[in-house]
Amino acid sequence: MRTKKSTRAAQYLALAAYLVFLAFPFLWLISTAFKPARELGSLHPTWIPKDPTLDNFRQAFDEQPLLRAAGNSLIAALSAALIAVVIATPMAYVMARHRNRVSKAATGWVVISQAFPFVLIIIPLFLILKNLHLINSLLGLIMVYVVWSLPFALWMLVGYVRAVPTELEEAAAVDGAGRVRTFVSVVAPLLAPGIVATAMFAFITAWNEFFFALVLLKTPEKQTLPVILNRFIGSEGVADLGPLAAAAFLATIPSLVIFAIIQKRITGGMLAGAVKA
Repeated sequence: MRTKKSTRAAQYLALAAYLVFLAFPFLWLISTAFKPARELGSLHPTWIPKDPTLDNFRQAFDEQPLLRAAGNSLIAALSAALIAVVIATPMAYVMARHRNRVSKAATGWVVISQAFPFVLIIIPLFLILKNLHLINSLLGLIMVYVVWSLPFALWMLVGYVRAVPTELEEAAAVDGAGRVRTFVSVVAPLLAPGIVATAMFAFITAWNEFFFALVLLKTPEKQTLPVILNRFIGSEGVADLGPLAAAAFLATIPSLVIFAIIQKRITGGMLAGAVKA
């Protein structure tokens, strides 16, 4: 009995340490965002600002078009997430229910494609988009995000589809439902938690992406938030720390809000799927 209690205590301690490790950068970012310039240059930094100020936020908005960049990021991230999920869901269903050499090869290619570095594909990708007249275009960037997030989205959804009992589809077939009707009415509702989780992954990936946006978007009016944040770092690598921390803190808020809203729906959808199953 004591062994079980000590093991559980060690697990909780490890979990607490891991949470502290994850929370440290974010808490330090918040602290830096509210510190005045004299505290940022102090040799003895403190967790809590002694004289908190909003000057960093005002300076960040004055120096860079953060709202316009956030709007561009939101359009690109939401569009990429929705398109990726719409494409990946039926593909995942086919790959999960029809296990043959083609589906196995496709699954292997999905996993291998995630190992490709950005630098390896950026030149051919740039040339393709240039021929399509999609350089410096949010549409071109959205297409890139969809293609880049689609393999992992497909891989995630295949696992969710395989967790749905085939007996439910067989029962629907006995009742006269076709393959499409079975997928829409029986399988898709049970996949809701997986679809939401996959969309969340695709959104965060596109929202935080920097390299493709930096290469493909040239004019400031089209650039996304991560590219704009890079402007707070000078040519010599010296960061304007206060405004940068303030802008980076604001950039994390949409992801946190969306995750907080969707988290309850993921849990609720899993419970609903368990009841239906």
